[in-house]
Amino acid sequence: MTKIALVTGANKGIGFETAKQLAQHNIKVLLGARNETEGKKAERILRDLSLDVTYIKLDISDSLDIENVKNHIESEYGALDILVNNAAVFLDSAWFGNNTETVPMQTLRDTFDINYFGTVELTQALLPAIKKSEAGRIVNISSISGSFGVHLDEAHRLYALKPYAYSASKTALNQFTVFLAQALRESKIKVNAANPGWVKTSIGSDQAPLTPEDGAKTGVSLALLDENGPTGTFSESGEVLPW
Repeated sequence: MTKIALVTGANKGIGFETAKQLAQHNIKVLLGARNETEGKKAERILRDLSLDVTYIKLDISDSLDIENVKNHIESEYGALDILVNNAAVFLDSAWFGNNTETVPMQTLRDTFDINYFGTVELTQALLPAIKKSEAGRIVNISSISGSFGVHLDEAHRLYALKPYAYSASKTALNQFTVFLAQALRESKIKVNAANPGWVKTSIGSDQAPLTPEDGAKTGVSLALLDENGPTGTFSESGEVLPW
């Protein structure tokens, strides 16, 4: 039976590559994107590669979109096997420096709306469908920038990077990962957080050393975990990262 996956923010970057790599494993992938033009373009590109993908309109800050996606998945497929929470925004003025004293409240609210609140709302809405899967997998695409361990380690190469809104939203996402994994520990569902690394995307910039294809690999591997795989972890390329 074909597995069903939903990837948010799948029209470009890491999300697009995640959808592509999952579809290459003969998984039916729903491409969640808020921009219909970009979403259908991504769908067309992947279908031209003979991959089974379908664009679905999804702005995770829009409760109506979330409800529509929930209803579509339940009526069309009955169950959801894989949810990759990839959609995110970076609205801080810069990566370097510490803007905690000056970051506008609106920047914090807008960042959390997508990176945290929308992700939590979508996941909660889709949990009934994921629970119907024989082996549900939830992957939260996080960031090393959300790690307390990194920000407390003056010797770490990323210590100087303290964009507060983005980092705080990813810290909250990490805690959601831990708590949800614990809440579902008696089920077959596995919940993990992935750090894609520094990737050439609209968030990572052209200076990043990794391609979106590289950046997708950790999330894809967590989405494809077998029954012996971990849950409640934060990792990159198999390496466990500090919370």
